Amino acid sequence: MKAITLKNQTGSGRSNKPQRWKVFKNQKYLYLMSIPFVIWVFVFQYLPLWGWTMAFQNYKPGKGFFEQKWVGLEHFQMLFRDDHFYLVLRNTMAMSIMGLVAGFVFPVLFALLLNEVRVQAMKRFVQTVSYLPHFVSWVVAAGIVTKMLSTDGGAVNAVLMSLNLIDEPIQFMSKGHLFWGIVTVADVWKETGWNAIIYLAAISGIGPELYEAARVDGASRLKQIWHITLPGIRSTIIVLLIISIGHLVGIGFEKQFLLGNHMVKDYSEVLDLYALNYGLSMGRFSFGTAINIFNSMISLILLFVANGMFKKFANESIM
Repeated sequence: MKAITLKNQTGSGRSNKPQRWKVFKNQKYLYLMSIPFVIWVFVFQYLPLWGWTMAFQNYKPGKGFFEQKWVGLEHFQMLFRDDHFYLVLRNTMAMSIMGLVAGFVFPVLFALLLNEVRVQAMKRFVQTVSYLPHFVSWVVAAGIVTKMLSTDGGAVNAVLMSLNLIDEPIQFMSKGHLFWGIVTVADVWKETGWNAIIYLAAISGIGPELYEAARVDGASRLKQIWHITLPGIRSTIIVLLIISIGHLVGIGFEKQFLLGNHMVKDYSEVLDLYALNYGLSMGRFSFGTAINIFNSMISLILLFVANGMFKKFANESIM
């Protein structure tokens, strides 16, 4: 009897071990389907990292890899000694934080309000109209924003003057201290409807029986949102917030390049524009690469810090 017991225990322990080859064989078609995407990620995300070696060289086009002059951290030292770099970093962080806050608050509020619309035709119409600006390029969007804020027939100045809030048109696009707000508002207008889609999808996954039970208990619609809807999409909000924090520094340059001008340059120039203007445009490829490495390292650190904090305090993480 004792031998049988030991045999069963041994067999049970052996069956609990992961059989990787058997799993691979059973799911071979899934692995085969993933091969093109793995190759795509490797070619476009990991293979270009070889170019980071340029930041440690005095790179000269036309010379081979082993013919380049290695300079170590010289370009990074040059970067951190440049006073203009800190001005650009200030602009980048300011617009990033403003965009992060507005880019999360407004889509969540919009999704919550849209979910409360009971007329389905109106709900679909509003949702369609709201995410259409996402498909408009920033070239067109910047032209619309510039025209709306123009002193010559701009709608914003016209409304403010009709309400007697101002005596003469304001030159919004030439005032540096307003530039961060203009970029943030333009980004909210363009992306709120699109960003709200994922929250609406998360809300649709909440069981209707929870709302029915809340109504039976006498909960108002506001209390249903607070105690059912928001907790139901909590994980979605946290995951997207962590990802957005990881991209906090890498905000691109399209908005700033198209909406900016020489009068607001001290407020409009961001890290990517700095790399373009003082790196690639001047043939300083190694210096531009050093800026991009700094950008990537800060993004990576922010991602791990945000993930660790949410994992510790909210028990939610992406890894």
